[in-house]
Amino acid sequence: MRIVHVSDCYLPRLGGIEMQVEDLARRQIEAGHEVTVLTSTAGGPPTDGGADCAHQPALVRVAGSNRGGIEQIVYRATRRGARELTSTLGDYDLVHVHASSFSPLAFLCAHHAARRGTPTVATVHSLWAKATPLFLAADRLTGWGKWPVAWSAVSNAAAAALRDIAESGAPVTILANGIEPGDWDVLHDGGAQGVLRIAAVSRLARRKRVLQLVEILQAAHDRLSPGFHLDASILGEGPQRRDIERHLRRHDMESWVKLPGRATRTQIRDVFAHTDLFVAPASLESFGIAALEARCAGLPVLARAGTGVEDFVAHGREGWLVPSDAAMVDMIVALADAPDLLSRVSEHNRTVPARISWKVVLEECEDLYEQAAARHGRAWARAGTAGPAIGSRVAEGKKG
Repeated sequence: MRIVHVSDCYLPRLGGIEMQVEDLARRQIEAGHEVTVLTSTAGGPPTDGGADCAHQPALVRVAGSNRGGIEQIVYRATRRGARELTSTLGDYDLVHVHASSFSPLAFLCAHHAARRGTPTVATVHSLWAKATPLFLAADRLTGWGKWPVAWSAVSNAAAAALRDIAESGAPVTILANGIEPGDWDVLHDGGAQGVLRIAAVSRLARRKRVLQLVEILQAAHDRLSPGFHLDASILGEGPQRRDIERHLRRHDMESWVKLPGRATRTQIRDVFAHTDLFVAPASLESFGIAALEARCAGLPVLARAGTGVEDFVAHGREGWLVPSDAAMVDMIVALADAPDLLSRVSEHNRTVPARISWKVVLEECEDLYEQAAARHGRAWARAGTAGPAIGSRVAEGKKG
């Protein structure tokens, strides 16, 4: 079948949505679908930091070249992108839009596609809780909650606010971010006595609370018993780098907190092989793909409660979920003196497979596509099946 993914943000910009849209598109191509990605991110050579470049989707960048700088989302290109999609809707059997808390291209394309009878799926990749009043106001103006769209979200936390707004009784499917757990098998070293090695992987942006993570590390380091110390690596790039570097210099932390910058998946795995604990400080984390990768690599995960990380980390089993920064400091201090506890959780994470995998996610995605097609009285041919003719009507009892 012919699928177009619409996302305001896409590679070469690096982040959860960007990587997931790329990986999903590639795997759908491998499964036999024809896939296009439409984005308003400025141009540049697509790269995910080291993955196999086979099965690249067709790419439509409505922002044009990289005149404004690659990685920038060009919001002024939103209407151009919506017109581009509308003029080519006949080329696609399904539109799958990917939305964060601010995704004008995704929402406008979902509106145009669903209104014109094209099966449409929308996946929310962000926590909308704080923005719920804004979305409710937008719903009163546009009625978007009643659009004939199959709604989904990447986690239970992300789905909660969406269920409060979307059409009464309309289901919100959980469509998790995909991962290949075996790709994150790493051979851990034994570590060193008296050192707690911490890793974080994040875009260095305000919303990800990396500067707060540095403050958490500083507070924990100051409370450690004599003879103990921390060694931290924060992988990623973003607009807050200078602020974080300034804080590290001001507080004499540069010797034990490293900022390696943008990293490939191979480089991240190498860091995980020499890490004792993964820390995710964001309080508005809709999923936490880096935390899931760390969990699959055998690392205990320390994260904020009430986030999407709860879908794959249970407190005391795969890691620990805490309610505040102060509690995160307390937990780091406690774990620095509890190597047996870290080892027990690490052993669980290495030996018990995560429930989330690309195989599961792709099957759930096909189920969602079938729901969207049925809502418009269309049939959907699952990947790997001959299926009905494209665009054919489903049985009368399944018409949406």
